Amino acid sequence: MDDKRKYPRVEIEELAYVSSGGSVMSCVVRNISPAGAAIDVDNPAFVPQRFRLVLAKDSSVHDCRVIWIQKNRIGLAFIDGQGGR
Repeated sequence: MDDKRKYPRVEIEELAYVSSGGSVMSCVVRNISPAGAAIDVDNPAFVPQRFRLVLAKDSSVHDCRVIWIQKNRIGLAFIDGQGGR
C-alpha cells in the first residue's frame, strides 16, 4: 500500500485533549508528524470537524481538522501555520 503522506508518522501513545467551544475530551495520540496525527477517542461522534489538540506531556497545541474516521480512530491534519505553541 502506498503511503501518500508528506512526512513519516512517529508511533507514540500519549495522552492529549480535544478542545473546542469550551468543551474538552481526552484522547490518545497514536502517531504524529509535522503535518498531522491519528488519535483514539471513546466516541468520534462528539469530535467536531475542527478543534485544538492539546498534548498533555508538553501542553503543545495544534489546530486540526478531521481527515478520516475509522471506528474510534481519527486521522487529523494540522492546519497550516498552526504548529505547536
